[in-house]
Amino acid sequence: MVQKYQSPVRVYKHPFELIMAAYERRFPTCPLIPMFVDSDTVSEFKSEDGAIHVIERRCKLDIDAPRLLKKIAGVDYVYFVQKNSLNYRERTLHIEAHNETFSNRVIINEHCCYTVHPENEDWTCFEQSASLDIKSFFGFESTVEKIAMKQYTSNIKKGKEIIEYYLRQLEEEGVTFVPRWTPPSIAPSSETSASCKKQAAASAVVPDAALKEGLSSEAPGHPSGVPEPAAGTPDDKLDADYIKRYLGDLTPLQESCLIRLRQWLQETHKGKIPKDEHILRFLRARDFNIDKAREVMCQSLTWRKQHQVDYILDTWNPPQVLQDYYAGGWHHHDKDGRPLYVLRLGQMDTKGLVRALGEEALLRYVLSINEEGLRRCEENTKVFGRPISSWTCLVDLEGLNMRHLWRPGVKALLRIIEVVEANYPETLGRLLILRAPRVFPVLWTLVSPFIDDNTRRKFLIYAGNDYQGPGGLLDYIDREVIPDFLGGECMCEVPEGGLVPKSLYRTAEELENEDLKLWTETIYQSASVFKGAPHEILIQIVDASSVITWDFDVCKGDIVFNIYHSKRSPQPPKKDSLGAHSITSPGGNNVQLIDRAWQLGRDYSMVESPLICKEGESVQNVSVRSLQVCHREHCLVRVTFVDAPETDRRARKHS
Repeated sequence: MVQKYQSPVRVYKHPFELIMAAYERRFPTCPLIPMFVDSDTVSEFKSEDGAIHVIERRCKLDIDAPRLLKKIAGVDYVYFVQKNSLNYRERTLHIEAHNETFSNRVIINEHCCYTVHPENEDWTCFEQSASLDIKSFFGFESTVEKIAMKQYTSNIKKGKEIIEYYLRQLEEEGVTFVPRWTPPSIAPSSETSASCKKQAAASAVVPDAALKEGLSSEAPGHPSGVPEPAAGTPDDKLDADYIKRYLGDLTPLQESCLIRLRQWLQETHKGKIPKDEHILRFLRARDFNIDKAREVMCQSLTWRKQHQVDYILDTWNPPQVLQDYYAGGWHHHDKDGRPLYVLRLGQMDTKGLVRALGEEALLRYVLSINEEGLRRCEENTKVFGRPISSWTCLVDLEGLNMRHLWRPGVKALLRIIEVVEANYPETLGRLLILRAPRVFPVLWTLVSPFIDDNTRRKFLIYAGNDYQGPGGLLDYIDREVIPDFLGGECMCEVPEGGLVPKSLYRTAEELENEDLKLWTETIYQSASVFKGAPHEILIQIVDASSVITWDFDVCKGDIVFNIYHSKRSPQPPKKDSLGAHSITSPGGNNVQLIDRAWQLGRDYSMVESPLICKEGESVQNVSVRSLQVCHREHCLVRVTFVDAPETDRRARKHS
């Protein structure tokens, strides 16, 4: 398997030419990199005008590997070939490197690039990428891979320190400015050069505080007072300073995983790209395994699109019953700056809420709470000046009894846990469970198998008044924000809950219709498709060269998906009270538009080959050949079951 690495962008607050002067001091050897023993120049080229300088070196490395492995390999040193292409005119340096030793067994390729900052010509950017492909290595492939990645990431962390070391060395020698390249025919006079030198030296001085705070600062050398751009703003490419400021301290490999997954989404995902903090949560939940994180995140993105979760805070208002009887709400923050959510579960009538609202409304409310939590994390990150990516939940169980173990209520709770675990990983920083009664172990036995191991480790459970002692609530929450009902002095505005009046209860039929209403609020439709009665959707082509896209999930059973087109609209099917046309789905939305006696080619021609979709699949595609469909034609989308059992099968379609 090929290991890949992509670094964030490093920003040096120094001009490109000065960085190049510091970089050249790394050769022929660099004492700051013990493994870099020596280097020899293999070839060198300089253009007549001095703008281009290409040099190829053979570098000698002493890899920190076990002595036994070196003995088996038969080498003490590893040799790399490095080609540097410096262009003073464009102010770029491209570095290409590959291994010479064991090149038939191990393939290592590296590309580095120094360029001018796109928004500040007195700053320099550095990017780095590499790949490692181990074909075979005497049965030690796994060991060699670990050694290689360890050495590589160690050197990456030192990269910026080394350049800054040589910059300080140059400054001590009195070199604080290197003039830019100019064509020989218009070389500046000595007086002009000296003037430029003073001005550039002044403009290169930028307070480090601006970088650390992620804010722009005015440079003394800019008389117009135009603020310089800050390195590491969310709108830029991911750079090292932005990652540290907004996402936290990550290892080089973790940074690489984040950048690569983000790039993959930008290149392939056609919907809304999640924020970097959210991508990082999925990576952390899967121990930075890119393939696993990408799979679950894509499923979550499809889910968010399907249920319009991105707009839930703006488009959905909780029913009054929830506002009055749901005993939970946001309350200040904990000692780590995490938003604090308080849930008085023991005071909440879960049975009454389920009977009055149904599962869907409760689930939607919990989703809105999670979306609000993400927003508050972003706000606290700005307020506290450090990355805050999760929140703390305080659950008060005083009053919990067997009434809360009502089976439909537990079922709703398990479904909510399942949805939140799948779509909001690593958002819970800590869960404080207070005043757990004797019945709590029963509830814990029911729900704990559905909670991820990493999440369970964040649970702290206190019985009775244990939370008031050492290691209790005061270790995590400041005394002045402890809610009054827990013995604190802070008035908590979380609703007290209470019993939901039975007059607000709804019948099972009403709740089922309400659930269906919530479902149809999305851009998707659902249909029950029976054997012998395909579900068909007619699309009129208004504009020539139109493109048809589809996106649907198959919940149960296997289906065949077809697209046909015709120059005339379909004729209504003949009524057949005993035939398949009299069969309708429970929702009444299984539609057959053309007579079952139709023949392919007479009225309709096939646009795409039949697509067989298996149970559980989520299918998205585009009809390329539909580009040939003419103006005012009709397309017919048909879904048919391959082999439907006695029970109906449900399929969701979007056309």
